[in-house]
Amino acid sequence: MTNLSLKHRNRDWGEMWDSLNDFFTDNLHSSIRGDLHQFRTDIKDLGDHYLIEAEMPGFEKEDIKVDYDHGYLTISAKREASTKEEKDNYIRQERHYGEFERRFFVEDINENMIEAIFKNGVLTLNCLKLAISATERKRIEIH
Repeated sequence: MTNLSLKHRNRDWGEMWDSLNDFFTDNLHSSIRGDLHQFRTDIKDLGDHYLIEAEMPGFEKEDIKVDYDHGYLTISAKREASTKEEKDNYIRQERHYGEFERRFFVEDINENMIEAIFKNGVLTLNCLKLAISATERKRIEIH
């Protein structure tokens, strides 16, 4: 093998390594920024109400807030935890902190008829829609 071939192979390996490194680094950063700072949420339109299910494992009911303001339904949670372990000559202390929030625009719900239940790490919201009667609809004549 000539010296030129060896340099060419090392360059190709280096470029491949850089590409793999960029791929995993970019995906790791996007996971940290995205998936870990939000929670999965399903929203179903069931005719007379919306059913919203937010997966929030590891949270306690007291950590979660649900607010409705000017058409925006906001689900937020805050988690603080610390661990201290002393064994032999090792001392380990870790602290974890995170705030999570999802916000949805749902203008047509009755803010006084939102039911929230938290069970087994899932927050379930039943949001009754505002009743729109036929008398509220008005046809405008064109002249």
